Amino acid sequence: MLVKPAWYAGPPMAHPLRPRSPLWMVVLAFVSEEPMHPYRMQALIKERGKDQIANVAQRNSVYQTIAALLRAGLIAIRETSRDERRPERTVYEVTPEGRRTLQAWMREVLATPAREFPDFPAALSLVAGAAPGDVRVLLETRIATLEKRLAELEEPVPNLPRLFLLESEYMAALVRAQIEWLRAVTSDLRSGRLTWNAAWLQRVAREWASPSGAGPRDDRGAATKERGGSKRGRRPKTRSTRRR
Repeated sequence: MLVKPAWYAGPPMAHPLRPRSPLWMVVLAFVSEEPMHPYRMQALIKERGKDQIANVAQRNSVYQTIAALLRAGLIAIRETSRDERRPERTVYEVTPEGRRTLQAWMREVLATPAREFPDFPAALSLVAGAAPGDVRVLLETRIATLEKRLAELEEPVPNLPRLFLLESEYMAALVRAQIEWLRAVTSDLRSGRLTWNAAWLQRVAREWASPSGAGPRDDRGAATKERGGSKRGRRPKTRSTRRR
């Protein structure tokens, strides 16, 4: 029997905040379904494939997240039990504030894109410091890795409703688009349509440097200044004053 997502319940928060990490949402959602201990959470993360969307590479990630949610008052300790053959187990349950917060997180994250700073675009912004041929080889290696990941994401899961595969569909679409873009870029690098060298980089740097040393300016702004005035101070041409 499928459990209704807990984030539908409870009144909305006045000012919803984003979770500190995807794992915060995952753990809070699990505890909202039913009280459970960390071992059960870790098992569900694997069973439901949540390790594809939340970073659980570190062994203590779940415990650190539980401790943070506990400090924030979003979950509470329900009971602690001890078995002679097992270590002590603590069962956690969601608090009313936790239910409201999870609902607010879902609304915010689903509706509003976040400003994220992944490392790949950062590396792309710095490729001028490497040789074009080296960049092409590295990007082709990335393509091969992404192709394997795409095959895993597209692997069918029998008898599982699409509702529970939406995150895999989304990630597959992103990987597919990245592969397509990377193939176009590596093709241009291979043909020489995209290339650079030290002399060209120095020339571009000189052309884009501002007289004040503040960096490149908008092309239109620079052009209007060179013509003797800013565009803002010039009266726009009317139909009668335009050249015929």
